[in-house]
Amino acid sequence: MIGVCTVFSRQTFSRCSAITSIYFSKMATEAKRAKLSDAERQDLLSPLKGVGWSMVEGRDAIYKEFLFKDFNEAFGFMTRVALLADKMDHHPEWFNVYNKVQVTLSTHDVGGLSSRDVKLANFMEKAAGK
Repeated sequence: MIGVCTVFSRQTFSRCSAITSIYFSKMATEAKRAKLSDAERQDLLSPLKGVGWSMVEGRDAIYKEFLFKDFNEAFGFMTRVALLADKMDHHPEWFNVYNKVQVTLSTHDVGGLSSRDVKLANFMEKAAGK
């Protein structure tokens, strides 16, 4: 992509810069949506397992059940998580009854766990205040 952009004028340079930015932005986005490697799984999932996350049997996904004082706390947690999930365009599978929130995370477009799941799980830990 960079070799294709020969600068003849300021206008050509601007257009070429924009195209190059889009190209590298797309590459970065695709990298973020890649399945976790074995080394990444070891490094990134171990701390989550230490705070109660577990692997889902038969799926490349992680699961945790959060318990809160009451429905208001549980709903507040879900609202905070929903705001980030929407910005990330990465939505959890979750189920709520009264003070309990059950969460499963997996990145469907890569067919398993990605760094986006780890980021959202870590945020959930902070949002839960546990």
